[in-house]
Amino acid sequence: MSTQASSAPTIAVVAPGAMGAAVGHRLTKSGCTVLTTLQGRSLASVERARAAGMQDASLGGIAQRAQWVLSILPPSSALAFAQAFQKAYAGTDTPKGDLTFVDCNAVSPETAKKIAKVFDGSPVRFVDAGIVGGPPTDGYDPAFYASVDPHERESLDAFAELGKKWGLRVIPLTGEGAGIGDASALKMSYAGITKGFIGLTTTMVLAANASSPATAQALLRELADSQPVFLERMTRSIPGMLPKAYRWVGEMEEISSFVRDGLGDGESHIHEGFAHLYNRIEKALPDGEEIGVLKEFVEDAKAVVQKSK
Repeated sequence: MSTQASSAPTIAVVAPGAMGAAVGHRLTKSGCTVLTTLQGRSLASVERARAAGMQDASLGGIAQRAQWVLSILPPSSALAFAQAFQKAYAGTDTPKGDLTFVDCNAVSPETAKKIAKVFDGSPVRFVDAGIVGGPPTDGYDPAFYASVDPHERESLDAFAELGKKWGLRVIPLTGEGAGIGDASALKMSYAGITKGFIGLTTTMVLAANASSPATAQALLRELADSQPVFLERMTRSIPGMLPKAYRWVGEMEEISSFVRDGLGDGESHIHEGFAHLYNRIEKALPDGEEIGVLKEFVEDAKAVVQKSK
């Protein structure tokens, strides 16, 4: 056995969705043992986990074996998973080593603080993390922004060292006022802009077409003339959003909560509207009328963009 393999940590990544499986694969390629739990998961998730070299384990088994748990789930499942894991951890009789729970979900700072409280009074350390970017691939590394309570700085340093050694790009969030919830706040702010842009452009294409198809075509031509960068981005972002819309509903709701806590009720309705939009898109898939409108707009836009090059 190599020195690297013998010193590599055991890390749990829950769950093996597109992001989780890619993170798991990165870690297994680096020599880590990566656990996950496949109970109740879809066949696609099971296949992704196996392809990534991840090992199936119960929550109790993870509590016994893992030094790190990375929670990478839909936002609506983040708190419930932390509670289930803490219950399994507390109910495990065999001795457990040092363990750090890293919440990597797209949740509001308030939700992140609720998750942290789940582990109050237990030996489990907590790191608040927000992933900015897509799943890791060869040559590409998303950023894991991470923050902790000031008195837990050792946990933040250890997570940064874990990333450095085993293939994750961890960026500690430190400085004035930084603490639990601030990595999540960064994720909310970034996603509020990027996915908000997609929500805004998708909304206006659908609204223009609802007025008339001629209006939508005029919108396309005007964007090509005055905002070509926007139009080219729409040709990529709208198709990429369609299969992910169901996951973005909860994220928009978390962003709305984040904005409400910081700025008040009025501004929070912006992302509530995008949550409604993404729910509408999910229900219209795969071939509802609105999906057809968006696909036709994108194909026409691609032709216009290509012609202008």
